[in-house]
Amino acid sequence: MKILHTADWHLGKRLDFVSRLEEQKEVLDEICQISEQQEVDLILVAGDLFDAFNPPVEATELLYQTLKRLTANGKRPVLAIAGNHDSPDRVDSVDPLAKACGIIFIGYPNVKIQPFAVEDHFEITKSDQGFLEIQLAHIPYPVRLLTTPYANEIRLKHFMGIEDKSNELNQWINTHWSKLADNYCDDKGVNILTAHLYMMERGGEILDEPEGEKPIKIGNADITYTDSIPAAIQYTALGHLHRYQHIAGHCSPVVYSSAPLAYSFAEAGQSKKVVLIEIEPGETPQITPISLTKGRRLHRKKFQSIDDAVSWLHEHPNTLVELTMQTDTYLSSLELKRLHEAHDGIIHVIPVLTSVHGDAESKATVKLDQDIHSLFADYFRSKYGQDPNEEINALFKEVMTQNKDIEG
Repeated sequence: MKILHTADWHLGKRLDFVSRLEEQKEVLDEICQISEQQEVDLILVAGDLFDAFNPPVEATELLYQTLKRLTANGKRPVLAIAGNHDSPDRVDSVDPLAKACGIIFIGYPNVKIQPFAVEDHFEITKSDQGFLEIQLAHIPYPVRLLTTPYANEIRLKHFMGIEDKSNELNQWINTHWSKLADNYCDDKGVNILTAHLYMMERGGEILDEPEGEKPIKIGNADITYTDSIPAAIQYTALGHLHRYQHIAGHCSPVVYSSAPLAYSFAEAGQSKKVVLIEIEPGETPQITPISLTKGRRLHRKKFQSIDDAVSWLHEHPNTLVELTMQTDTYLSSLELKRLHEAHDGIIHVIPVLTSVHGDAESKATVKLDQDIHSLFADYFRSKYGQDPNEEINALFKEVMTQNKDIEG
């Protein structure tokens, strides 16, 4: 059978002041097309469906429209779990309607899904806390799914009985997953684990969480390890880290599929993917990452010349840019205007002064008998190492004039 693994859609997320909703529509359409082209049998969305507990209406509509489309009118089951950005109540709230469409939402950890069937396409034949078995009509063997959505402190205590996650989280996961695997995961079906966790190889490299992401790893309390995954699991579909990567430490693939878009400039240059898993009982799966092409690319660029910057911006229109300008003086409003007129996707302009001058003695000496404009020039020189330009001087004069008008 074929399974498609995706995660971290973050619907409704913005990059500073720029909405990404249109890009999200495009890339989710691309994921739908891939699922059709590859004739996928099951789709896993490993958490962070939304970017916030209360997403905008447009993001909510996009999620439900996309998931329904992915089910191919109920023929294909779609399993979506909650991540640390999601409200589990919101994820679970449409459960009865979702099931009728072939969508299985799991918001809380350790939840038991009641068995149900979707026409003649598939049915849930077995279920337990954090486990379900799906039998597809056209597949001669079942697929077993161990599911672990993200759990914060309250959910850990309420659903798992964990008081101190730094000591108990890995122990609970190890025991819980092992029990489910022993009870349900033999070699006569496909055995999958999907979770929204910060997971690494024990003793391995600490992985960076995405910039701007709500962190899961605070200290070491929330780190989970691949040696907790039962040997019977043939593939582990993870969500949370936004870069495509395999995590070592288990006999079968443990994979972060990546987010579908670059959501911060720290992700600039990363290739975003979904993962196609071709799998059958008792065998090592074949893993094929499929690159996603939609959405605006993110770039961090550095220039010393306004002309060079403008030229590059004209050549790369469908991008979002963090622009660093190395200059001898502060950028004027005309220069900033020229940059922004050249491109509609400039998110930040970072000026870096390359010629800071003035010695410590001149900075430390202040002549208090000067007029206010000379005092301002001395202050500016002592703080920034250069004289204020004409534009800054004019702005200071305007502020002083307004102050006099108010006082008068």
